[in-house]
Amino acid sequence: MSLNNTPSADRLHIAFFGKRNAGKSSVVNAVTGQELAIVSDTRGTTTDPVSKAMELLPLGPVVIIDTPGIDDEGDLGALRVKRSYQVLNKTDIAVVVIDSVIGMTAEDKALIERIKEKNIPYVIAYNKNDLASIDVKDSHEILVSAETGDNINELKEKIAALSKGHENTKTIVSHMLKKDDIAVLVVPIDESAPKGRLILPQQQTIRDLLDHHCIAVVTQPEELTQTLEALKKKPAVVITDSQAFKRVSADTPDDILLTSFSILFANYKGNLRLAVEGVKAIDTLKSGDKVLISEGCTHHRQCGDIGTVKLPKLIAKYTGLSDLQYEWTSGTGFADKLTDYKMIVHCGGCMLSEREMQYRLKCAQDEGVPITNYGTAIAYMNGILKRSLDIFPEIADILR
Repeated sequence: MSLNNTPSADRLHIAFFGKRNAGKSSVVNAVTGQELAIVSDTRGTTTDPVSKAMELLPLGPVVIIDTPGIDDEGDLGALRVKRSYQVLNKTDIAVVVIDSVIGMTAEDKALIERIKEKNIPYVIAYNKNDLASIDVKDSHEILVSAETGDNINELKEKIAALSKGHENTKTIVSHMLKKDDIAVLVVPIDESAPKGRLILPQQQTIRDLLDHHCIAVVTQPEELTQTLEALKKKPAVVITDSQAFKRVSADTPDDILLTSFSILFANYKGNLRLAVEGVKAIDTLKSGDKVLISEGCTHHRQCGDIGTVKLPKLIAKYTGLSDLQYEWTSGTGFADKLTDYKMIVHCGGCMLSEREMQYRLKCAQDEGVPITNYGTAIAYMNGILKRSLDIFPEIADILR
């Protein structure tokens, strides 16, 4: 896919880490050939992670991330260090920049150990090799100079070599269909729908269908019956926005497969089996229990927002509990401590990289907190989850 049609979440995420004044931002600029990061002799110039989606040859579409120094000081500095380490959760390839004049420090070693623990491919770039000479013996290491450009191309080639095997060959739904199969996509246009465009899961699903020569038919819930009657050929599947699940299920004949965008994305980026197992925690909720609702994107919340309005209402109606406590996270933020929550309901994660989505699921598993996703929870509470999973026969055993 080209630069213009590759969502950031599906790009290779390359993050640059290092101590203050190691020349990390200078190396970022040298590698990208752009003034992407602010460069200054002042220590701690980079105060927040900076991300840029771009085309980087020979890799193709990537996201470059410049991070704050891992040796920052004080209360604010500690927060910046924490943010740098959080970037690891969405990093596909890590570049650790070390000042050749100073050499590797305890902070560098601790960072590299964390990278190894997370099984992230990495390269160590000893910067300022025009000022100091270091013996490089490890295949992970390379001497570079952002100032002179020495070995910058070689560094890019090392990064490119590490990227092999990271190509995403998974599809959202087309692998479950045949060429010329019809998929009817049900897209509500209501007060919470963005004006003038479709949301990313809808766009990506349409593109996936078209790329594999399936036929995509898009309609609104109100026109679904009319749409199905107008088709000469029976659709292979109806895919709906989760908010319209109940109505769409009633209007879709039993001999047509039905699922939702959110459930498809739980399978595409997350762990659908885990989501289906986790959804049963709704039945164990008690008065006063805490529920975390987490989204991967940051958007202006509308009056009918699904995460803050519709889901809590549906859970209250289903459980009969009006005093559940809800907390929300959005964007790259995720709760540090999960054991306070009885369950987590996560969005489909279309704005998150697969690595970050998997990290969140693993955090929940490690702390023993059930986690599910929007579409799975909505289908379950409407009594149609089993039907929504018929397209995934490999996990049908969970609900038997």
